[in-house]
Amino acid sequence: MVTCRGPARARRGRELADVEVLHDAAVLVDGDRVTWVGPRHEARDVHSAFRIPQSAIDVVEVAGVLFPGFVDCHTHAVFGAPRLDDQERRALGEDYKTIAALGGGILQSVRDVRARREEDLLALTRARVATLLAHGSTTIEVKSGYGLDPATELKQLRVIRDAGASGPATLIPTFLGAHEVPPEFRDRRADYVRLVCDHMIPTVARERLAVACDVFCEPGVFDVAQTRTILEAARRHGLAVKLHADELEGSGGAELGAALGATSVDHLAAISEAGIRALAASDTVAVLLPATLAFLGKHTHAPARRLVEAGAAVALATDFNPGSSPTMSLPLVMVLGVSQLGLRHAEVVTAVTVNAAAALGLAGDRGQIARGFRADLVSCGVSDWREVAYWMGANLVTAVWTGGSACRPSPGPVCLGFHVQA
Repeated sequence: MVTCRGPARARRGRELADVEVLHDAAVLVDGDRVTWVGPRHEARDVHSAFRIPQSAIDVVEVAGVLFPGFVDCHTHAVFGAPRLDDQERRALGEDYKTIAALGGGILQSVRDVRARREEDLLALTRARVATLLAHGSTTIEVKSGYGLDPATELKQLRVIRDAGASGPATLIPTFLGAHEVPPEFRDRRADYVRLVCDHMIPTVARERLAVACDVFCEPGVFDVAQTRTILEAARRHGLAVKLHADELEGSGGAELGAALGATSVDHLAAISEAGIRALAASDTVAVLLPATLAFLGKHTHAPARRLVEAGAAVALATDFNPGSSPTMSLPLVMVLGVSQLGLRHAEVVTAVTVNAAAALGLAGDRGQIARGFRADLVSCGVSDWREVAYWMGANLVTAVWTGGSACRPSPGPVCLGFHVQA
């Protein structure tokens, strides 16, 4: 069992590689919370100490390795069609900005989502969330951002709400109305910023459709001043703030995120040394998305080792989206974290559990198998816990529990016993 037990905050520096691994262990779950973790042979004594009758215990034996439920802290799961033409154009040498200028990219997904019925988007999103869950992601941040008008942004956020209400995974909704400037505002950027600040954000906050606001801070999209204006408006309305920043070019987005107290700044392939220092001195989590750069054919990744060694809190996420990262597998991202970013096996486990939870403001509730934490658990059919970040493309997940429940609810406390079979 890899518990990730420790402080209820993001881990940084050497802490990233400090994970607790228990052998022949057990965990007691009561309701949706973990109440005890320890050696398997002590479990019976714990039952007595808690005065739980044996008849009320549902014992589940699992062979393999148990992890905290994985937390995917950056996805764009509400969309319609894949962007196959974009991928082919990249293969022929066209870059991201050229494809966008020719009508591809984000705006292609915007046209698609605007035209789709809400119930169709909901069905697609439910299916994708089920696949994310099957790969071990029990808590999933989902952004809007393929509407770029009030009605469609709200449509996407309602889809996130309804998909979360009807399934076992926890969905964390983020408003990303500033994902791009829509075509109808192409020559009126300031007017679109005002629309986002004065109409969209207040409506989203009033209807409680999101807990955070994100902005794509990138040259040619939203500059640092526009990003600051939008995020300060979001904070005034009680939303947490996040940024897409320094993805393709350095722009000072990391420094802005740290200054604003953002929960996370994401992408960071082009982060400056000043940005690294700013994140290291802040509580803002650096969320790295290696699958995105791999899919885009880039050869330079975010400087993960420099961030870790500087003392920044680093997390990993899929960036699941139709244009630049069509993967729903956090274990695949963990593999890329080791092979492409130079992280250690223990560091990538922390990056998709404790630190990913911190990137969503949930470090005190999930990301650990520890007393009082939500009983989100994932078992993998491996004999060495490091294999989850080794077998590239394989789905090793054998079972998932969310809030203590698997495929069948338990009427009382659950004791899950785990052992490795040679």
